[in-house]
Amino acid sequence: MKVLVLGGTGSIGGAVVQRLQERSHQVLGLARSQQAANKLEVAGAHPVVGDIKNPQVWIEICDQVDAVVHAAASWDEEMGACDKRVVDAVLPRLSKSDRQKAFIYTGGCWLYGETGDTVATEETPPDELESFNWTLPSIHNVLTARQVRGMVIHPAMVYEKRGGVFEHIYKDAENLGFVRVVKSEHTRWPLVHRLDLAQLYALMLEQGMQGDVYNGATNEGITSGEITRAIARQYDIHEPPKVMNVAEARAAIGDYAEGYALDQQMSSKKAREKLGWQPEFADPLAAIA
Repeated sequence: MKVLVLGGTGSIGGAVVQRLQERSHQVLGLARSQQAANKLEVAGAHPVVGDIKNPQVWIEICDQVDAVVHAAASWDEEMGACDKRVVDAVLPRLSKSDRQKAFIYTGGCWLYGETGDTVATEETPPDELESFNWTLPSIHNVLTARQVRGMVIHPAMVYEKRGGVFEHIYKDAENLGFVRVVKSEHTRWPLVHRLDLAQLYALMLEQGMQGDVYNGATNEGITSGEITRAIARQYDIHEPPKVMNVAEARAAIGDYAEGYALDQQMSSKKAREKLGWQPEFADPLAAIA
């Protein structure tokens, strides 16, 4: 397939670009700067000049592709409005084709809210954070789109060796000489490595049906204390993590820090059984080490 990846230079999107090419798909990526275009070219993708904040500049490229993967976010105060503009522009454009094209939208585990001892599945009702409630109308529009194979992936908290949801922990260890957790060491996080998640996008693109929703998590939940202590040991830090309340966490790592305070568990049994998803990084603590 010929696939346009929005956010193709980001943590998730960059991995999607890699995995799709490994499976012989032709990949295009949106690039808002020459630096981004160079990065896409090095990755083997064809850059398309444009910014997600202004889809009208690049929307015509949707006529030339078989699918669009939306893995982009502006991460600013306009994030919700920007996301709406993208979905409202791309879906109608894809629907004009005489063949059914695909659109994969990226949701997230935080839309399930605090689950505690309940393990969230794709059937779990949303209980989204207020800062991300703009996502639900977009998800509804994707899943009910006419003439488009609209699908949604809810990633767990996405990590890589020194980045993703772990980035601020590494920075604490390097810059402060200690590490911090939000609310409690016992807060559980469902996790997924960026490359495993990208494999799920590829499988969904190839096998998914209109209206499909899949969770992407390699584990149901690991405590933030286990994760933080594993990172601290790499820096010979042995003192317990310092606990931040949500207000302190927002000041330290941004408004989205309230998601780190959610005690969550999430299952990806459906993706494993229906799509044959087999994550390579099954043990996040081993991946850290």
